[in-house]
Amino acid sequence: MIKLSKRLQMIADYVTTGHRIADIGSDHAMLPVYLLQIEKCPTAIAGELNTGPYEAARKQAADAGLSSRLTVRQGDGLSVLQPGETDTVTIAGMGGSLMKEILESGRSAGKLEGVKELVLQPNVGEETVREWLLDQGWYLKAESILEEDGKIYEVLNAVKATDAAERNVELYDGRFLPLNLPPETKTGLLKQMGPHLLRNPQPALHKKWRHELHKLERICGQLAGSDLPESARKREQFIAEMIRIEEVLQCLPMVKPSFS
Repeated sequence: MIKLSKRLQMIADYVTTGHRIADIGSDHAMLPVYLLQIEKCPTAIAGELNTGPYEAARKQAADAGLSSRLTVRQGDGLSVLQPGETDTVTIAGMGGSLMKEILESGRSAGKLEGVKELVLQPNVGEETVREWLLDQGWYLKAESILEEDGKIYEVLNAVKATDAAERNVELYDGRFLPLNLPPETKTGLLKQMGPHLLRNPQPALHKKWRHELHKLERICGQLAGSDLPESARKREQFIAEMIRIEEVLQCLPMVKPSFS
């Protein structure tokens, strides 16, 4: 039985039992092999672009005796899928911008037809992924944040729902934050920092955004040494962003509303 990292285990936990899974950018196919071994998924597809990881995934499937249930395919993103052959798509370990490109390219090509669930773990740029999900009518059902080996990861679980639009309006309503900010600013903060994560703040969330504030401080320090008007404008923008993030962090310990 394969033992997963905390990050991959979180992804596996979100996958709906009984769903056919497609793991895109599967690397060594550890996630789909695990899900088949514990009988959570009946079949799986592992997609990998690069030859080395593709061959490693094929070997992993063969060594586990799962070649009849785990199909390993080489290709770019969702191009390895046929419409209607999978219920859950998992994508992990890449930037949010690339993840959005993969999802949008797959959507345009009809590859997400029949897909009921997405489990996504962007390394950075989570806001970009949340905005794509919102724009394309997916409901962000849940999200988690965890720290492993000195790195902090966010895992997003989105589903197709007939009432996604109404549920998203409620989800991205930032009135629970006791801050004197316009509604659109609060919605932007929820996209940036996570609507579920802000409603149920964990220590890892505070740690992540403290680290982000330190990075913004360093950037502002560098921009302060420039005489260019553009540098001054950027510095003002970053300072305003830092103030908003700090305000959110300050109010979080007092705000823990449940949300389903």
